[in-house]
Parts: sequence; structure tokens; C-alpha cells
Amino acid sequence: MMRKRRKRGGRLACPCSSPVPPPPPPESRRPAWTGMGRAAPSCAAAGAEQRRRRLHPPPLAALFLLFNVGLLLRTGDCQLQTPCRIQKCTTDFVSLTSHLNSALDGFDLEFCKALRAYSACTYRNSKVCRGNLVYHSAVLGISDLMSQRNCSKDGPTSSTNPEVTHDPCNYSGRIGARELRGGEQTPPTYLFCGLFGDPHLRTFKDHFQTCKVEGAWPLIDNNYLSVQVTNVPLVPGSSATATNKITIIFKSYQDCTEQKVYQAVTDDLPAAFVDGTTSGGDSDTKSLRIVERVSGRYVEMHARYIGATVFVRQVGRYLTLAIRMPEELAMAYEESQDLQLCVNGCP
Repeated sequence: MMRKRRKRGGRLACPCSSPVPPPPPPESRRPAWTGMGRAAPSCAAAGAEQRRRRLHPPPLAALFLLFNVGLLLRTGDCQLQTPCRIQKCTTDFVSLTSHLNSALDGFDLEFCKALRAYSACTYRNSKVCRGNLVYHSAVLGISDLMSQRNCSKDGPTSSTNPEVTHDPCNYSGRIGARELRGGEQTPPTYLFCGLFGDPHLRTFKDHFQTCKVEGAWPLIDNNYLSVQVTNVPLVPGSSATATNKITIIFKSYQDCTEQKVYQAVTDDLPAAFVDGTTSGGDSDTKSLRIVERVSGRYVEMHARYIGATVFVRQVGRYLTLAIRMPEELAMAYEESQDLQLCVNGCP
């Protein structure tokens, strides 16, 4: 006949036949459980665990922390990749306001501009940050700050990088300022062209060819830069050629530089332009300059005003050339300038 459960202190007691005995001495204990899974807990252990859970439930804040740990923590290379960029929005806002002084005139105006830029950034990320608690906190914080400062929702916004200024003789600054005014800042796309060997050509479109052409040919001929190479046969009667002469013309550009011509031939790789100068334009701006890396063997030409770099080397008895240039400038040419090896490849 089944015995009824006895009540202890208002609770149902564990249906054990007798009180749990004290643990046996170490030498008489049973061997550890080796079956499938763990052994069932004793009645006393189960009751103690239930009482512990009732008295110490897991805090709600800890649950939220576990839920958002992937979004809030960054630990070395173990970083959860997420498209939400709310952290960048906040960082940009801090950079825009950290230099402001509330005691000076114009503080509210500049602060409201920064807030509107912050709000626009969060709006652009609203879809991808929908489940991000940091995002929702930022949105509420922006609303509160705009109310406190009496900021209107419509009006001018601050640039996301106040240090960027319009510099006509610095392509990076000039393009960066323009892109920032339009909203997102995206780096310009650069193209690369190279000519080496007998001769091998890498075009701006990343096509690799071998040009068996003799005589003078234009590599680049656009509104900013002209580069011409002269190829000669490696041996008499051979179709294979190599470059023994390079002529580069940096065209005049606003107040940044006047026209400069550079010319190199085999065994004569100068570290100056044809007129004997090593720079163009104002020497303080250094918008165009020549840097000699290896005497008589390797020079670089840096044209900051168009974001271009030209590398000229002598390898053996012949010359090699490499050019890095922004896409929008490399492709700025007229129909009559379509014969360019860097653009259209070998004829």
C-alpha cells in the first residue's frame, strides 16, 4: 500500500523511504557513474537546487548582457561581424563636439549641426540596427538632446570629419571634402598600369598583354598627364622589344603646378625635370616633386594635386614604368586621345 507524502514546513517532502543517510567513508564509496549521461540527483540534492533557484533567480540585466554580448564586446580577432554601424555614428558625433566650448558663442548652432548629422547617420542604419539596443539608446538620446538645445530637425549638418578642408592642390583633401558634403565618405578608386620586360603590359583594366610594338607609343594621354615610351628590338630582326626611353608630361593645373617634363633614357635616369627643377608649383605645397630612391636607377614622381604616383626604374639595359592614378582622372580624356596602351591595351 502506497504511503502518503508527509508535509514538511508546508511543502511536500521528497518521497524517499527514509532520510538521506550521511555519506559513506571514502574507501566504501561506489565507483563513479559511467553510464549514458549523468546519474539522477538524490532527493536532497534536487531539493537544495530548487531552493537555490527560488532564492537567487538570474538577474534580468545579466540576461540582456548575454543577449547583446556579440554586439557590445570586441575582443581581439574574435569579433562578431555586423553591418550595424551605430558605433561609427557615435564616434563621429564625439569627434564633432569634443572641441566645442559651451561658454563660447555659436556653441548651440554647431552642437545642433552635429546632432542632425548624428541623427542622419542613425537613420541610414535604421534597418540593419533594428535589434541593436545601443542603436535605440542613441536614437532616444539624440531626441532628448535636440529638445534640450531647441534644435530643429531640418537644417545644416556638420561634416563627419571637421579636419578635412578644401585644398585644390591635394587630391585626397579635395575629393574627400566633396564626398563628405554628399553624406558618406568613400575612398576614391585607384587604377594601376605597368610596363616592363619585352615589354609586358598591365592595363588600367588589369589585363596582362605582351606588346610587340616598335617605336614611340603613348601609355597615357589624358587631361592631366601624358606618358610616352619608345621601344627598340632586343636584337636586330627580332619582334621582341624593350623600352629604352620614357617621356612624362605633367600638364599645368590651376595654381598647383606649371607644365613639367621628365625624360629618361637608358643609363640616364635623372632626379630632376628637363628644366633642372625637382618640384612644380609652390615649394611649400609640394604638389609635384621628384624623389630619387636609388641614384641613376630608381626615381618616383609624386603629383599630389592629381593623386598620381609614377615609378621609373632601370633594370639591366632597359627601363620599366609603373603608374598609380585615380580612376576618374585616368579616364578623363577626349576621343582624339583614345590611343593609350594603359587604357585600351596593345594595338
